[in-house]
Amino acid sequence: MKKILRFILKSIIVILLGIVVFLAVVFIVNIISNKVEKGKIESYGQLVPVDGKNINVMIQGKGTETVVLLPGYGTGAPALDFKPLVEELAPYYKVVVIEPFGYGLSDVTEKERTTENIVNEIHETLHQLNIDRYTLMGHSISGIYGLDYVNKYENEVSAFVGIDSSVPTQGGLDEPFPSDIYKVLKKSGFLRLQMKLTEDQLIAPKVDDETREQIRIILLKNMMNPNIISEGENFQSNFKAAEELKFPKNLPVIFFLEENNTDVEGWEEKHEEQIKDLVNGKMMTFEGTHYLHHTRSKEIVENFRSFMGNLK
Repeated sequence: MKKILRFILKSIIVILLGIVVFLAVVFIVNIISNKVEKGKIESYGQLVPVDGKNINVMIQGKGTETVVLLPGYGTGAPALDFKPLVEELAPYYKVVVIEPFGYGLSDVTEKERTTENIVNEIHETLHQLNIDRYTLMGHSISGIYGLDYVNKYENEVSAFVGIDSSVPTQGGLDEPFPSDIYKVLKKSGFLRLQMKLTEDQLIAPKVDDETREQIRIILLKNMMNPNIISEGENFQSNFKAAEELKFPKNLPVIFFLEENNTDVEGWEEKHEEQIKDLVNGKMMTFEGTHYLHHTRSKEIVENFRSFMGNLK
């Protein structure tokens, strides 16, 4: 009996030591990788001073009209994520990709990620660039920020384009954002391990290997940083505040949505509700994923140009 107990005790100790070693390896590898990858990041765009920090902006194209692109929640490197869309827009427009605080190569701010702060920072960025007339084209969560933005700065915005953009009534925000869990996963290195083991964790357009690697590195740098955490913690209040907002009646609005979306009940109906009273409102669906700009950029730009050309 004593031999059996000693064997069980030794087995438990070996298992516990194995777990400790595994956790230590994951933690150390993450620290080393973060330092090594930091030196591999290739700069792009330009830095714009806002509230004592820098927001990174990439500008391409020389059209007389301007399109401002805003990313979805947690997009690691927006300027690289939007690459297919920028390439389709650039022959016709001046394209401005804004990487909000905590995204891409922008700084991390101490300000809470409320809609008010985010919208003010986007506007200040454009003001610093002397851009005062533009179309807002936003993916996912930018549908919420964009709704607030066009009501505050209606005189500056020519149109709003939503790429599978969020709506205030979409639901799914009943549970508190698991901030503490994400913080532990990031600090421990398990977010990196998860991405290593699960290829579909890296959501990226079809780009060359070098660009894809940059997206991976920058995503790991920014994943669940303080600004991304704060934005998640403000989901409920930001969506709630947007429930009372409507698009200005005379603002042209077009939505490009994922066809047969099964994640949000009534996805198309909720967007139709947003445009039903507008003078110029349109909705189109495409087969694809939530990241339609990865695979449907050509169709998005063609139909956007047609829509704008046919305004009443």
